[in-house]
Amino acid sequence: MRIAVEGCMHGDLDNVYSTLQYLEKVENTKIDLLICCGDFQAVRNEKDLESLNVPPKYRSMNSFWKYYSGQEVAPFPTIFIGGNHEASNYLWELYYGGWAAPNIYFLGFAGVVKFGNIRIGGLSGIYNERHYHLGHYERPPYNERDIRSVYHVREYDVHKLMQVEEPIDIFLSHDWPCGITDHGNWKELVRYKPFFEKEIQERTLGSKAAAELLEKLKPSYWFSAHLHCKFAALVQHAEVGQVTKFLALDKCLPGRKFLQIVEIETVPGPYEIQYDEEWLAITRKFNSIFPLTIHRANLGGAQVDMQDCRDWVRSRLLTRGAQTFRICSNGYHRNPQTELLLQFLELPYLLDNTLESRDPTHSPMSLISRGSLEDYNEDIPIDDMDEMEELAEINDGETKNE
Repeated sequence: MRIAVEGCMHGDLDNVYSTLQYLEKVENTKIDLLICCGDFQAVRNEKDLESLNVPPKYRSMNSFWKYYSGQEVAPFPTIFIGGNHEASNYLWELYYGGWAAPNIYFLGFAGVVKFGNIRIGGLSGIYNERHYHLGHYERPPYNERDIRSVYHVREYDVHKLMQVEEPIDIFLSHDWPCGITDHGNWKELVRYKPFFEKEIQERTLGSKAAAELLEKLKPSYWFSAHLHCKFAALVQHAEVGQVTKFLALDKCLPGRKFLQIVEIETVPGPYEIQYDEEWLAITRKFNSIFPLTIHRANLGGAQVDMQDCRDWVRSRLLTRGAQTFRICSNGYHRNPQTELLLQFLELPYLLDNTLESRDPTHSPMSLISRGSLEDYNEDIPIDDMDEMEELAEINDGETKNE
């Protein structure tokens, strides 16, 4: 199986797909799957732009809308996770994962699926310690503060991924696992990105949550993006023979290292994206403690036995099959895919539960006044760099090359 891995998409689907089609032609090969490591920007319309954390003058429709509307069809099955520049309102509709457009699948805020017999897991968003232990309290339309926190990784989603016991072949995160630079040529990295050196030395570069998942899951491959550069590492785990090959890639721009083809031994195709039995069982077990307000999830409150969940899901899949629900949203108040999945799992729909999340007594600022969130401010750390800084870097490079 040949898998194309792409760094930050930034809505530039046309160029990524055309590049891959060119590679297929000149190398006389077939690509089975495209994986994108975040900042996908699944913007369907101008309304979605209001939920995109990018300065207004840099907001652009780009090309996803053509694939959503059916004007174009993705030439390769595509799986993506969210980053920190997303149409967050649309991804919230697909919190559990689903088809963002025909042939383009969102893994959800956290998720695991199968492609053939390859298990692919992922965690959307970026790590921010201030919000990690909070619930998913943000709801569209987002205010100026919530639009910059809705994509921050939450403990609840990481906890669900930490329950995975069966082997993961590929794992995706937008930001890098903290400490990953210890396992690669970090000195070469800081020659290209000198402002990373301080964070590397202080061990603050990357996601603590992703580092915990790397230690627990030990996938064969781990792909990331976010920092707009290529970096490779090889993680030797304590268990004899267990190794994770890590690769971070750049964004889609001329002359940048944003694509890599990986070949994985597997059963012959054809392949399709299917639900994963273990992950559906985890989803069913922990949905009862889904934290929909500012308050931390009660992670010990899920009383359902995991084996009972597994047996229940298995019986359902034997009846229906593991095929994903393929209805794409078309402006519905609730995404029909999400509704169908929750009905299949016999779970309530909770994503539009806004009573307490909208209550000002449960807002982040109210917690500050009670001393629950220290040092909450709007400063943007290096991990949460916005597009203005990146565009300035690009412009500087183009000026030097002229």
